[in-house]
Amino acid sequence: MGLRKASAYSKKYARPYTRKSKKKSQNYIKTIPQQKIVKFKMGAIKDYETGKLKNIMSVVCGRRVLIRDNSIEASRQIIHRFLEKEIPGQYYLEVKVYPHHILRENKVYSGSSKGERVNTGMAKSFGSVIGRAAMVADEQPIFLTAFFHEKYGRIVRKIYHKIRSKLPCRTRIVFEKRK
Repeated sequence: MGLRKASAYSKKYARPYTRKSKKKSQNYIKTIPQQKIVKFKMGAIKDYETGKLKNIMSVVCGRRVLIRDNSIEASRQIIHRFLEKEIPGQYYLEVKVYPHHILRENKVYSGSSKGERVNTGMAKSFGSVIGRAAMVADEQPIFLTAFFHEKYGRIVRKIYHKIRSKLPCRTRIVFEKRK
């Protein structure tokens, strides 16, 4: 079964749902899906921490939204692969959001033996876990890229335009120069 469309989650207000306890009996969630984002920081990490990378460009979310971990990971892979090909070792990439929100779905079953009956479940039923999402606020950065020379800004901007279709919200590209 494929993923549900983004509008099922992204246009609604959602309270952060993360209840996980060390005692299994106190868990609301019995199984938590595995983290799909492999790395959050990559590239020249030491250069960024010491302040050698002066130019910073980031993708900023246009409104409050839930972004699934698989769309964040797909965007991260595209950015990383493109930057590694164009400016190898001269950039720092960081994913600024963390998918902590657990997504649930009350599955509806319909089959040939059930006739016209459709399983609607209980009213306000709990649902089963289907994935994770990051709760992103308005004007919150999603990805941050730092690089040495200003001429690399054109390359980074080009790749940020490519990943816009993978994200369920409007985005802005913000450039700043560190002192």
